[in-house]
Amino acid sequence: MIIEPKVREYICTTAHPQGCGESVRRQAAYAASKGEITGAKKALIIGCSTGYGLASRISALVNCKAATLGIMFERPANEKRTATPGWYNTAEFEKLSGEQGIYARTLNGDAFSREMKEQAIEAIREDLGEVDLVVYSLAAPRRTDENGVTWNSCLKTTAAPFTEKSLDLRTNKIVEKTIQPATEEEVQGTVKVMGGEDWADWIDALSAAGVLKKDAVTVAYSYIGPELTYPIYYHGTIGTAKQHLHQTANEINQAHPDIKAYISVNKGLVTQASSAIPIVPLYFGILYKVMKKKGLHEGCIEQMTRLFTEKLYGKDVPETDENGFIRMDDYELLPEIQEEVNQDWKAVTTENLEESCDLDGYWEDFYHMFGFHYGNIDYAKDTDPVIPIPSLE
Repeated sequence: MIIEPKVREYICTTAHPQGCGESVRRQAAYAASKGEITGAKKALIIGCSTGYGLASRISALVNCKAATLGIMFERPANEKRTATPGWYNTAEFEKLSGEQGIYARTLNGDAFSREMKEQAIEAIREDLGEVDLVVYSLAAPRRTDENGVTWNSCLKTTAAPFTEKSLDLRTNKIVEKTIQPATEEEVQGTVKVMGGEDWADWIDALSAAGVLKKDAVTVAYSYIGPELTYPIYYHGTIGTAKQHLHQTANEINQAHPDIKAYISVNKGLVTQASSAIPIVPLYFGILYKVMKKKGLHEGCIEQMTRLFTEKLYGKDVPETDENGFIRMDDYELLPEIQEEVNQDWKAVTTENLEESCDLDGYWEDFYHMFGFHYGNIDYAKDTDPVIPIPSLE
C-alpha cells in the first residue's frame, strides 16, 4: 500500500507506520539528551498513545528507566486502511522498551469503563505489584460512565456568543468565527467527559485494589492559556471541565493522603484535540512564531521531559505555583511573549498570514502527528500498514 496523507479540515484519516516510528524515535532521542533522573519506576499512563500522554511514557522510559503500563483506545490496520497513529506510536514504543530491556505493556480499550480499570489492576498485580506514578492524559469526545449513561463534550462558550478571528485550516485563510453559548446540559456533558470524575474513579479503584505505592504521584494535564483565548477556552465549556479537573486534584489529595495529585498546566500545542477548537489554531500559529524567534518553543516531548526532569522529580517536592499547579506554560505566558502575540493577533490578515503566523510550523506538527513529512521516509515506497503491538498479540 502507498500511504499518503488524506486530510479533512483538522483531521488526517491515514497514518504512516514508519513515520510514526520516526516520531517516537526522535522524541526518545531528545529525552535521552537530558539524561537519567531518579523518578518513577513503575508508571501507569492513561491515554498513552499520542500527544502529551505518549511523551510522558517516553520520558518515563528514557529519563526514569520506568516500567510502563499504557492504556489506549486505538484502531489497528487492515488490508484497506491504516491503523490510527496512536497504534503505530505504541508499536514503536514497545519496540524501544524491548531494546532497553524494560517492561512495557499496553491495554487497548475504553479507559472510562470499569472493565478497563479492572484489566489494568489485574495487569499491575500480575506484572508490577504496584505503581508509583499515574499519568491521566485522556482526550475524548464522549464518555459512557459506569451507570451506562453516555455524555458528549462540546466546544462552546458559557456566556454570550463570541465572535473572533480564526484560521480556516482548509484554505489557510483568516475568517470570522462565531461560537454559540452552550446549554446547561452541554456544559454538564463536557464536564463529565473532560473533567476530573474519571480521574478520581481511577485513583479510587487503584487505591482500593492496593496497587498504588505509598507516596505515589498522580498528575493530570490541563491548559489555561492567555486572556485572548479565555472566551472559547478557559471561560468556555472546555475550561469549565478543566476547572473541575483542578478541583479533583484537591479531592484526590483529601481522599488519599498517602498519595499526591498534581495538575500540570501545559503549553498550547498542536494536537488532535486542540486542532478542533475554533480560534485556537490561529493563536497557536502566532505563538509558535514568537516563541521560536525567542528560542523558547517546546513541543510535547520537550514539555514532558522538562516536567519529569526539572519540575515533578529532581527536587524534594515538585515545583508548583500558589494554586498547587505545576506550570509548564511558564514560557508561553511570559509578558514579553504575550505582548508580541497580541500585537500580531491584531495585525494578522490573510494577506500577511505567513509573516504573522508560523503556518509552516503548524502544519509540520500536524502532519508529524500522523507520521508524514519526515525527510528520511520514502513515502512512495510500498508499505505494509499492518504493524503488531507485541503485548497485544
